[in-house]
Amino acid sequence: MRYAHPPPTQEFAVADIDDKLAAAAFRRLVDHLQMRSDAQNVDLMGLAGFCRNCLGDWLSEASDGTLDRAAARELVYGMPQAQWKAEHQTEATPEQLARMDASLALNERLRAERGGH
Repeated sequence: MRYAHPPPTQEFAVADIDDKLAAAAFRRLVDHLQMRSDAQNVDLMGLAGFCRNCLGDWLSEASDGTLDRAAARELVYGMPQAQWKAEHQTEATPEQLARMDASLALNERLRAERGGH
């Protein structure tokens, strides 16, 4: 995959964001995803390589053990994950699953290229 502009380095793009601003942006993203229950996780994975589950898992990891994955995902979904799935999740098509698999492979390649997470 080619970029129109080289992606910024993690040291510049991420580490320089003030924690208060990052927290506000994260909350806004979570609020937006709660509002947009029509945006399926499989489509988010296929397009961007992350989904609500990823956000919940990252939140759990950042909590140093104070939030387990289920509790963190519930904060991201705004309800228990099983309830969200029952109310909003549709059956994934083979095309959606193929896009997700390709996106996950791209995540791995990009992580390896930049030598980390």
